[in-house]
Amino acid sequence: MYRWIAAVVLGLMLNTTYAEGQQALPNESGDTAQRLRGYFLDAARRGDQAMLDEFIKAGYDLNVHDDKGYTGLILAAYHGQRDAVEQLLAAGADPCAQDLHGNTALMGAVFKGEVRIAQRLLNAPCSPDQRNASGQTAAMYAALFHRQELLEALKAQGADLNATDALGNSAQSLSRGEINGVKPGN
Repeated sequence: MYRWIAAVVLGLMLNTTYAEGQQALPNESGDTAQRLRGYFLDAARRGDQAMLDEFIKAGYDLNVHDDKGYTGLILAAYHGQRDAVEQLLAAGADPCAQDLHGNTALMGAVFKGEVRIAQRLLNAPCSPDQRNASGQTAAMYAALFHRQELLEALKAQGADLNATDALGNSAQSLSRGEINGVKPGN
């Protein structure tokens, strides 16, 4: 089955690269599965719905990750690919998946200011208090980057605004402008 996916993806890539005037063939060294993973993740990053659709139809693992732990959904959310986010969620991508630092698609969307994507991901069945490796939550990101609308939505989902990260920061303290218990200028 992966050979069929590889053939379809290679055909799509050749069409795309010829149309864009780029060199055509990918490096032939390396493993087919690794190249497929790269094509899939790149399609998610770019929001290439046609290519993502081919992977979905072929039953490709939508939760495959790269060497940093990024999944297609994390990349699509971080890069503002709202339609690709919807497509991946509808096809069963895990919205609660975390990268190697524990960050989720929601955290990436909040960080990048992709408010509409973040609002969509708030409806996913993930804990609103899901933490990354530093103990940070999406609410802490929303507070730090002054995304008040998202902070209120997370609060409505049950996020604990008093939960603290490894440095003692909470969404409440960050929304007051305090970092590590100190307000700037003090």
